[in-house]
This record gives sequence, structure tokens and C-alpha cells, in this order.
Amino acid sequence: MKKLLYIVLSTSVFFITSCKRKTTEPTVNNIKSTLVKYAKGFEIKKSKDIITLIVKNPYQNANKPISYTFSKTNKSQVKIPVQKLVATSTTHIPMLELLGEESKLVGFPHTKYVSSKNTRQLIDQGKIVEIGQEAELNTEVLFDLQPNVVLAFSMQKTNKSLSLIEKNGIPVILNGDWLEETPLGRAEWIKVFGILFDKEKEADSIFSIIESNYLDAKNIALKAIDEPSILSGAVMQKDIWNLPAGDSFVAKYLKDANTNYLWKNTTGKGSLSLSFESVLDKGQQADIWIAPGYFNTKEQLLQSNELYKQFDAFKNDKIYTPNLKTGATGGVIYYELGPTRPDLVLKDIIKIAHPDLLKEYEMTFFEKMK
Repeated sequence: MKKLLYIVLSTSVFFITSCKRKTTEPTVNNIKSTLVKYAKGFEIKKSKDIITLIVKNPYQNANKPISYTFSKTNKSQVKIPVQKLVATSTTHIPMLELLGEESKLVGFPHTKYVSSKNTRQLIDQGKIVEIGQEAELNTEVLFDLQPNVVLAFSMQKTNKSLSLIEKNGIPVILNGDWLEETPLGRAEWIKVFGILFDKEKEADSIFSIIESNYLDAKNIALKAIDEPSILSGAVMQKDIWNLPAGDSFVAKYLKDANTNYLWKNTTGKGSLSLSFESVLDKGQQADIWIAPGYFNTKEQLLQSNELYKQFDAFKNDKIYTPNLKTGATGGVIYYELGPTRPDLVLKDIIKIAHPDLLKEYEMTFFEKMK
């Protein structure tokens, strides 16, 4: 299994009642910390047979961390390895599959958005049950499944569905990977999955390969002579154009791909909300337009606003989107697999910006808009 995972990754080269939930870090003698290199949202500490996971950012604007404890022997902790899991985000699927643990997934909300062929097969076979939407989980179905753990994410401190699950004695672990600020920080959350399935060494090895692939790709990009200028985003509502802020993880991709993102000097780790006119003024002559919102074709862009045709990237057919590559039921592969495989995302962007550096590489997520 380890050999197979290595081949797959390297050739790509490109809550909690029974969980003993706490809002402060536990004080334990002889604690040993697991190395976390990029992720800012979690820590892992060990003492004897107990593993403590500290989620620093369990939800947006959280002011206290949450701690979860795991053990193979101590019944007062979450018992590992987990045998039955409910997950709530498609970004959890690739991490389960890389560890070879997708068969432990018994419930998932809105299964139609799952793109992976392996997990889709389990859904089609009835081995993974539909449990509603994330914000409105069907708790009756979930309780019938009796999972050992529910791996969830929450936009805010209170969540009625998750609170009800906790009250019924099922541990809920809040996964904050989506709040990470760097591509490798997001991918490093596979180490948390390693804890759940008692596969910490495997998780560390997988992440090391992804990290190595990413850094190798970054070094390849440094060989480029030119830095093409980049435009991103589009108008999502009214006249407001949303695009990545200068400190966002998307801007980090564009920097590591050795491009000139036109809004790289702005502050903020999320999105910027700008007027159409200001973006047109600054980005009209941009060489490349990456990820133009939810639009899939140039015709859709023009139907929304004919002024889009004034951009040079539109005129020169230099618009690229990740929306066109989908799974069998319509889920966008980029949103599912991208956070776990930042090395492939970076190589896609390098291929777009510096095609001569990766002549034989075929893009995994992005495709030229027609």
C-alpha cells in the first residue's frame, strides 16, 4: 500500500462528549509534539498512549482552541483506529483515499458532489449513506449509522445539528483545514486523518511527497524568464468583482508559479470586493485570466456583461477555469482534490503561465475557456 501511494504521488509530480472536549490546551507531563511545518490551525501532542489534537481555528473568528484526545486503549478517549466515520466535506475524501480508508466512510451529506471514482462506487453500492446537507444534517439517519466519529466543519461557534450529535454521545471533530492560509498548510491536515486511523507514519510520508513535489515545481517556475501578469475572479453579484487578496492562499499559488498577480500587494487573506471599473482599469491588459468565477464559457461572460470582451485575456483566448473538469455526477474535481494536492494545482498554473517549462505535463484541474 505504501509503495502504491508513493508511486501515485511521485509520478504525478505534479463535540464532543466522549471526545473529552476542552477549550484550552491540556497540561500533561512528558508531552511530545508532532512536527507541523505549514499548518497554523492544529497541533498534535502525545503522552504515553494518549494523543491530543488541538484545533486552534475550529471556525471563523474563533477565540479559543478546542482539544480532542484519542487512544487505542483508554476508553475515556476517542478510540482509534476509527472503524466508522461520517465526513461532511468533499475535501475530506482524497485524504481518506490516500490513506486507503475510504471504506470506513459510512455517511456523507449531498453525495452527488463527490467526484472520486472509488468513493462514488461505494456510494452507488449503498455503502455510504446520504445524510442531507451540511447545514441540515439528517440526524436520524446519522444516528442509525452509529459512527465512531463525525468529522465536520462549522462556519460559526454554534451548530444545532452538531450539538445534537454530541448530546447523543457521538464524538464530533471540527476540521479547520479550509481556514488555512497556504496551500501546503491545507494539505498538511492529512496528519489529522493519520491520527484517526492510526496511520500517522503513512500520513507523514504522503505529505512529505506532496511537499517535495510542490517545492520541486516551485523551483521549476523560477527558471522562467518572464512573469506574465495575472487577472482573476469575476463579478459575482451586482457590480462587485471578487478576486483573491494579496495574502490569500490563491495569491500564494500565483507567486510560487512565478507570475505577476496584479493585486499581489493588497492586504487580506480572503477576497477583495472591487468595482468592475477598477478591475478593468488595472487588469485590462493582463496576459492571463485565471479562475473567472462560476462562468464556464466566454459566451456566458458576455451574457453577463459585454464589457468582459475588453480584456486582452478575453481577446487572446487566455482564460483558464477549473470548473470544466467534473466527476460523474457533476462535482468539480478541483474543489474536492485541489486542497489535498497543491502540488498538482501549482503545476497546472505553471503550465498555463510558462508552458515551455512543462512541455509534457497535462493539466489536472484547469482547462482553457472556450
